[in-house]
Amino acid sequence: QVQLVESGGGLVQPGGSLTLSCAASGGLFSMTNMGWFRQAPGKGREFVAAIRWSGITTYYADSVKGRFTISRDNVKNTVYLRMNSLKYEDTAVYYCAASQRTMNWNYNDYTTYGAWGQGTQVTVSS
Repeated sequence: QVQLVESGGGLVQPGGSLTLSCAASGGLFSMTNMGWFRQAPGKGREFVAAIRWSGITTYYADSVKGRFTISRDNVKNTVYLRMNSLKYEDTAVYYCAASQRTMNWNYNDYTTYGAWGQGTQVTVSS
């Protein structure tokens, strides 16, 4: 079973930047598709970004495209989310997720992910 641990969250002013990290263990990370989701108070789980196991193909929600960048290091077994130009509406708990499905992975569908981290809080406030 894959275990995921997020870090890097915190308090940041609007327009600022943060980089989240997700360390994976207990699985074949190099063959695992990874995603970032977030959940704001009173709202459901929202897709943010995803990256295929190769690191070549990435996907982004329209709300973060051009501001966020997802990347991975298959040697360190870590996936990153670089967040620039942060807005108030980016405030949420951010979760990383892993999927070892090979043929039926839908990057923005949380039901196709089998492992989740505990989450890290990102608060954008002035």
